[in-house]
Amino acid sequence: MLRQSGIFRDPSALGERLMDTNPIERERGITILAKNTGVLWDGVKINIVDTPGHADFGGEVERVLQMVNGVLLLVDAAEGPLPQTRFVLRKALEQDLPVVLVINKIDRKDARPVEVLDEVLALFIDIGCADHQLDFPVVYTNAREGLATLDLSAPGGDIRPLMETIIRHIPEPPGDESGPFQMLVSNIDHNEYVGRIAVGRIFRGGIHTGDAIVRINRTGATAHRVTALYDFFGLQRRELAEARAGDIVALAGIEGINITETIAAAEHPEAVDAVLVDEPTVSIDFSVNTSPFAGREGKYVTSRHLGERLTRELESNVALRVAPTASPDTFTVSGRGELHLSVLIETMRREGYELAIAKPQVIVIEQDGKTLEPIEYLVLDVADEHAGAVIEALGKRRAKLLNMLTMGSQRRLEYTIATRALFGLRGELLTLSRGTAVMSHTYHAHEPQENLPPERSFGALISAETGLTKAYALDNLQQRGRFFIGPQVDVYEGMVVGRANTEDDITVNVCKAKKLTNMRAAGSDDAPNLTPPEELTLERALELIRNDELIEVTPKSIRLRKKLLSEDARRRAARVHSHT
Repeated sequence: MLRQSGIFRDPSALGERLMDTNPIERERGITILAKNTGVLWDGVKINIVDTPGHADFGGEVERVLQMVNGVLLLVDAAEGPLPQTRFVLRKALEQDLPVVLVINKIDRKDARPVEVLDEVLALFIDIGCADHQLDFPVVYTNAREGLATLDLSAPGGDIRPLMETIIRHIPEPPGDESGPFQMLVSNIDHNEYVGRIAVGRIFRGGIHTGDAIVRINRTGATAHRVTALYDFFGLQRRELAEARAGDIVALAGIEGINITETIAAAEHPEAVDAVLVDEPTVSIDFSVNTSPFAGREGKYVTSRHLGERLTRELESNVALRVAPTASPDTFTVSGRGELHLSVLIETMRREGYELAIAKPQVIVIEQDGKTLEPIEYLVLDVADEHAGAVIEALGKRRAKLLNMLTMGSQRRLEYTIATRALFGLRGELLTLSRGTAVMSHTYHAHEPQENLPPERSFGALISAETGLTKAYALDNLQQRGRFFIGPQVDVYEGMVVGRANTEDDITVNVCKAKKLTNMRAAGSDDAPNLTPPEELTLERALELIRNDELIEVTPKSIRLRKKLLSEDARRRAARVHSHT
């Protein structure tokens, strides 16, 4: 759309995935933050908001729904609708937004666009849409080549059929241009010269640079003045002198502005009702890093730094919640899922923060005397030869099979499963399917809590002392389990250095050096033959962590450790626990 709209003089200079500007988005191949752009087609300005597809970032979708007048539902011609498709579509239909279905990647060898269209229709009906919402236009595209068509038997030559469908079926933004100014803030940006920038759609009236306005939130209204006004065009922001109702704009000059707040004319301070955001389902305790290596690698290490950073995140991350705990050094951070929170942790460590992370916990609610926990709708695409092992693994986690479909040599398995049973599932499934399983899930409902099997079927290998690991020690301990670290690595007492082959934790001395003597014997000086260590990423650590452990997160390292570092302290705690 950006290429063929003629915004850029040299379209060949455009790279791929232009809207995914965040480094984590580019690394993981997913959209995390909603972003604005705009194109001009046949004299019509089309504002576009690129939203994430993953359900964990649903808060980004919910907050922009009041900014748009219609949606493009993008579905893969081979994969069909996924759980996150259900989530974002349900939110759009609740707002009664017109839908244009775009079935993309029709050039794939395994493409099945006709069947996918039937699946999307079934999804609309399953969600419970109104009759008029079923009458949506369908465009078939090959986005990589920039081709679109309304008829599969007649391949398109460019993107024109899609653009014309948008202009024909998506209405112009409504709005009273003559009324007093009113705008809902749906996004926040920052510029080092002008400070915080409020992004949103003008619902009513017009605005000029220098106008007096008020910012309205729960606590009341405060007076401000517009210092700069921009709109979005291509990948640039253009400075404007004025904007009218229906425009998506960015305003500077309102310090402290937050998402869901209203900006209105000073003489008519009326607020806009914002869309309600779904509540979080998973929480993690963030605390100050207290390990022996604390402060070695990070720039921001105190509870003040941690609290200020989390407060700043709340300003733009509307699906996040932060609550203080009994300890001044710990904050309970709640979000939509493990991925939602792990992206925040990864962002913070890249910014120079050091922190300790506890095991993720699901958020339960009490209703009619029952404890209800969040349940997820899970969809897995797995090769036929691995389906048996995957079904067995999910059975152990008390997942309930809803449907099984055959798609060529692939099986699509649909389940409901407790959110807490998902922790660690992705890694296990990738192992069982030799890295080929595709897994996606979204929130389904809250249901009565069930007893689940123990989280981890193996114990930890725990370092007995602080020092530098030795190849000799690691070689002699290889039969005890699989290590996360190699030789010549700094470790401390109580640090988890690997996973044991048994269910119990084992304390090992990985710093033991070989005693040197003058005696030599054949074979005794063979070089150690070490198995390469298993890389401990943040996601892997969140999968493996137990209740008595913490993840130490620094800009350079991810370490797993016991909460109680000394073996004596752990034994005393175990005795107390067994007595109680």
